[in-house]
Parts: sequence; structure tokens; C-alpha cells
Amino acid sequence: MKKHLICLATLLSLTGVSVAFADYQEASAALRSGDHAAAYKEFKYLADQGDARAQNMLGFMNDTGQGVPQNYVEAMQWYTKAAGQGLMDAQYNIGVMHVKGKGVPQNYPEAIKWFRLAAEQGHVRAQNTLGFLYGSGQGVAQDPAEALKWYRKAAEQGFAPAQANLAVMYANGEGVPLDLVQAHMWFNLSAAGGNADAQKERDSIAERMTPAQLAEAQRLATEWTLKRK
Repeated sequence: MKKHLICLATLLSLTGVSVAFADYQEASAALRSGDHAAAYKEFKYLADQGDARAQNMLGFMNDTGQGVPQNYVEAMQWYTKAAGQGLMDAQYNIGVMHVKGKGVPQNYPEAIKWFRLAAEQGHVRAQNTLGFLYGSGQGVAQDPAEALKWYRKAAEQGFAPAQANLAVMYANGEGVPLDLVQAHMWFNLSAAGGNADAQKERDSIAERMTPAQLAEAQRLATEWTLKRK
């Protein structure tokens, strides 16, 4: 088994938000089209006005070397500005930088702090990452129950990788009693989300289940899916 974002003052404020939103979309469109220079110029203007999303994107462009020479230190500076405003994507990105030692010394406790800030806002990748770190004991004491908690939070939001990781926990009885019905259900949901590996694992689990267990697992998966519609 595999391991593992009515007054004049109010009207003017709303107008400002709308304009900034439009400019941000234009900058994002420029980035997607490959016009990195235009994207960077627009993001920089917005970032200097305090737009956290633009600050995060400047961090990303410096992080990946898009439109500017790759500069992890500059990336961290912009991520930190955005994260300081509570932007969960930036908080997650800072966590990644600390795990990989990019622009800062590798520091798992610091990474976990930032992942947790993002995860507590509902960031699925941060939740899934916390699940992995607690499950594997990387940078933190191994804690299957804590891993299960974070995998479940991301899985319940429909994040396919976390659904597969949660399934593994049930299949192996890690942090929870072994439960093939729950394992099959979560592998099935992950597979429906496009995870090809989860489909293989689901089919493998099915070979160990009774017809009644399979029927129950399929019923639970269908019920979960319908509740989200």
C-alpha cells in the first residue's frame, strides 16, 4: 500500500476594489499568455498599493524565474508581505520555501507553522502537506491521528490527493482502526477526481472485500458526492 485560496466613502471603496480586481485579472491574463514583462509590471503596481494577491504573485514570479531572474530572497520578501495580510496561498508558499530551503535555511518547524496558518483557513494543499508531515514524522514527531485529521479536512473539500492519503490510513489502520469500506470509499472518490493511482488501489482493496462491504462503500461514496452538489 502506498504512503504517502449608503455613503460616498463606501461607494468609492467598492469602486477601488473593482478596479484593482480588474487590474489583477489583466495581470494574470498577461502571465498566462506568456507576457511576463507586462504581468510583472502590473503586479508590481498593485503590490505596491498593498494588494496581497499581487504580492504573492510577485513572490511566485521571483520564485520560478518568470519575467525576472530567479531570486528566492526576493520571493520570500513578497510572500512575507502577502502572508502578513493573512493570504493563505502566501502562507503556504512560505511553508514550501522553508521545507525546500529556498531563500531561507531549511526549517521544518517554521514550515509547519506557516502550513498550519494556511491550513486553518482551509487551504487544501497545506492541510494535505500537514497530513504528510505528521504521517511521516518529517520535522515533527510522527502522529498518525494528527495526520488523519489534516488529511480528512482536505479530503472533505474534495482534494483528490488527500482523499487517497486518507484511504491509505484506513487501509493500513494508521491513526484509525482498519476499515476497508472507508478505504474503498475514499479511493473511489479520489479516482473520480482524476487520480489514476487511486483507481488501482481501489480495485486492489475491492479484492479483499465482501459484496456487502463493496455495496456499502459505493453507497457512502455516492452519498458524499450528492451532499456536495
